[in-house]
Amino acid sequence: EVQLVESGGGLVQAGGSLRLSCAASGITFEKYAIGWFRQAPGKEREAVSCITSVDGSSIIYYADSVKGRFTISSDNAENTVYLQMDGLRAEDTAVYYCAAGFGLVGPEIIIFDKTMYEYWGQGTQVTVSS
Repeated sequence: EVQLVESGGGLVQAGGSLRLSCAASGITFEKYAIGWFRQAPGKEREAVSCITSVDGSSIIYYADSVKGRFTISSDNAENTVYLQMDGLRAEDTAVYYCAAGFGLVGPEIIIFDKTMYEYWGQGTQVTVSS
C-alpha cells in the first residue's frame, strides 16, 4: 500500500518559517518525482515545488511565487522529502499536499501538472498570520 504522510504544518506569523515533511512508503522512492502542491480556499490546487531524479542527479523545480523563499530537499535513505519555507506570507496560507508521480521529469508544464501524479497525501494546513 502506498502512503504519503505530510507533517510540519501550523500557524506562523508573516516572515516566519516552517518545514514540511513528506514521508513515503510503498513506492520505489528514487523512481518517483515528489511534488508539493497547495490549495487555498476557493482556489485551484497549484504546484509549489517538485524534485525528481535523472541518472542519479536531482532536478528541482519551483513555482515563481516561492523562488528564493522555499527550498525542497530529499533524504532517499529516509524516503522523505522536505519543504523548507522561509519568509512566509499571508498568501502562502493553504493546505499543502505532497504527491508522487512515477518517472516524471520536466519541463514544468508536465511536472507541475497535478493530474500527472498518482499518489497523494492527506495534506497539512499552513496558516500565515499577517
